[in-house]
Amino acid sequence: MERLILNDLLKWKESKHRKPLILKGVRQVGKTWILKEFGKRYYDNIAYFNFDEHEEYKQFFEKTKDVDRLLQNLVMASGQIVKPHETLIVFDEIQECPNALNTLKYFCENTPQYHVACAGSLLGITLAKPSSFPVGKVDFLEIGPMTFTEFLMANGDQNLVSYMDSIDTIEPIPDAFFNPLYEKLKMYFVTGGMPEAVKAWTEDRNVELIQQVLSNIIGAYERDFAKHTEPKDFPKISLVWKSIPSQLARENKKFIYKVVKEGARAREYEDALQWLVDANLADKIYRSTAPGLPISAYDDLSAFKLYLVDVGLLRRLALLAPSAFGEGNRLFVEFKGALSENYVLQALKNQFEATPRYWAIDNPRYEVDYLIQRENDIIPVEVKSEDNVESKSLKKFKEKFGDKIKLRVRFSLNNLKLDDDVLNIPLFMADYADKIIGMVMRKMEVN
Repeated sequence: MERLILNDLLKWKESKHRKPLILKGVRQVGKTWILKEFGKRYYDNIAYFNFDEHEEYKQFFEKTKDVDRLLQNLVMASGQIVKPHETLIVFDEIQECPNALNTLKYFCENTPQYHVACAGSLLGITLAKPSSFPVGKVDFLEIGPMTFTEFLMANGDQNLVSYMDSIDTIEPIPDAFFNPLYEKLKMYFVTGGMPEAVKAWTEDRNVELIQQVLSNIIGAYERDFAKHTEPKDFPKISLVWKSIPSQLARENKKFIYKVVKEGARAREYEDALQWLVDANLADKIYRSTAPGLPISAYDDLSAFKLYLVDVGLLRRLALLAPSAFGEGNRLFVEFKGALSENYVLQALKNQFEATPRYWAIDNPRYEVDYLIQRENDIIPVEVKSEDNVESKSLKKFKEKFGDKIKLRVRFSLNNLKLDDDVLNIPLFMADYADKIIGMVMRKMEVN
């Protein structure tokens, strides 16, 4: 499988400002595989140390912070070879050894000739605790589930990826590309982007296996709730997690605590919810009061939506059968379009530095699914899963904030088109949103 994050890892390797790297990402998203693959491609060898498999390695970090001595002990204990500049040193499951996290400071300051990359499960939880890592002494990269583009590459559809890469004008996509991309996107909604689920489809074409893989991943996450939290917190985290499909099945997807449990209060459950966010299992999208800069300055912290890390996991957690993907556009419409919204959010997060927000007003109800900050522009984004793409909320948003908005974006099942200041992007091109928006914005500036 080809993962686009390899390009970022190569930039890290070649940077003269390189520091020890922490690769963040949810469990089973492919962190270990990507570091081993990166080491195999771009280094003479890999020295791999797993603190979960080999608990005895932790002792070395208790006795000293001297990097040369540490490496000497690790090399002797494991029989592996470490050469400056030529070996990728991988510390896996590093959350199991907080002393190793702290030692990264000394790798950074005293031995920059060693290339160190770390990964671990639930690292976001560990890093949320004070003094758990050396601030300013490490680089971070985040790996998410496989994107739709990566799914296509894994599925042998490089021709479709090459076509989307080549688009440089806003004009309708020919049916020869549009139709297969639309069909492949349905399948991506079934598998999601977890590498094992993608593999079950691309290698075996086995939908039952996909279902089993996703169930196993969800089961592993739910065991983590018990293993890595206080006993009193486990039931609350579990309840919040299981409520996410119900929250997103409502017309107004704003998170409501009483959907978690009758009579639930925010103060009882907000720590449980934050645990899921810190664990990278869920994304918290705040309501924005206005399209201003920076986007975070206009957050209404009392209102937010909660999405899942992966569209396939959301489909499985919601118990939506894969058979829906064979029935027209039902998979996109089912569940109030929540799968489409979740998918678009995943794509936007990969392209824009600031986490997207959403905008809504009540009486009468208008809601714009996402606001994105692209450079110094705030762009409203609507996700439409049906053929009816009339955008009352986008229209209302322009009425209220027209002087601040250059472009409005709609993702739908319709073709690529610019209609005045409304840009329609086909859902299957969500990974290319930044590129397409950039093309339109540059044209607007010229005109």
